[in-house]
Amino acid sequence: MKILVSGGCGQIGSRTTEMLLERGDEVLAIDNFATGRRLHLPESHDGLTFIEGSIADRELIEQIFSEFKPNAVVHTAASYKDPSDWSEDAKTNILGTINIVKAAEKYGVKRLINFQTALCYGRPNTVPIPVDHPTNPFTSYGVSKTAGESYLIQADLPTISFRLANICGPRLAIGPIPTFYKRLKAGQNCFCSETVRDFLDMSDFLNLMDLAIQEKAPSGVFNVSTGVGNTIHDVFSVVCSYLNIDFPEVPVVPAGDDDVAVVVLDPVETEKAFNWEANVNFEETINNQLQWYDKYGINDIFSHLADPTASSQY
Repeated sequence: MKILVSGGCGQIGSRTTEMLLERGDEVLAIDNFATGRRLHLPESHDGLTFIEGSIADRELIEQIFSEFKPNAVVHTAASYKDPSDWSEDAKTNILGTINIVKAAEKYGVKRLINFQTALCYGRPNTVPIPVDHPTNPFTSYGVSKTAGESYLIQADLPTISFRLANICGPRLAIGPIPTFYKRLKAGQNCFCSETVRDFLDMSDFLNLMDLAIQEKAPSGVFNVSTGVGNTIHDVFSVVCSYLNIDFPEVPVVPAGDDDVAVVVLDPVETEKAFNWEANVNFEETINNQLQWYDKYGINDIFSHLADPTASSQY
């Protein structure tokens, strides 16, 4: 199968690309290096073509589709690193998505898989959040991704939009796990936001992707998660245990104005549709992540949230 992966050098995009190459697929990956890195993909592989560029470049996307002619598209590209930059988020997450969808329709793509943020639900009325919960995003990232998803699910081709929990695995460069690991290793202070999140191991995610990429896989919108929530303080405790650090007193601060206190997704419809479920528990998921940092280290750390304190790091 010939598959286009947008955002192919990001955390999820690069691991998805590697999985597809291992399956024997032919992959074209595109990335503009806003948060991804070229070194996340093989320098040379017979099945891989890499193009540096932005999905917001309509002419480039047209050229890629006309020349590569993908059977399927995995749309992982997203802008999120500056929560105040609504223009950049809109350019990538809305206009870029429109470019991808229009080209996919024009060139007869058989399947398009989109990745959506769980922040599309805003501050939910029900937890775990069912997939039919109304969307009500209020941040630049959430609003722009939801607008892109709204356009995509009306496309004249089979589409899946996966609303993702916190996916943990190689190259994770956002959120509390890399932040705690890096700061605690350096002897620096930390704080915990008073929030709850759902952490999914990359191996469970890739098992689902292997099912979703099939031509006869279900279409629609699905939550991808464990359905189990853990506090950010729980994450802090696991990192301390892993590093053999006595648990220091750590401030717990309320969620910021642009944050959501509890984001736990209900995966029941996904489990039924794909005959899939998450198998790796919370502590093993975090420890797998920390073992990867031990081996490969951490470079940049990004956030789609404003810093809720003036002097500490989340």
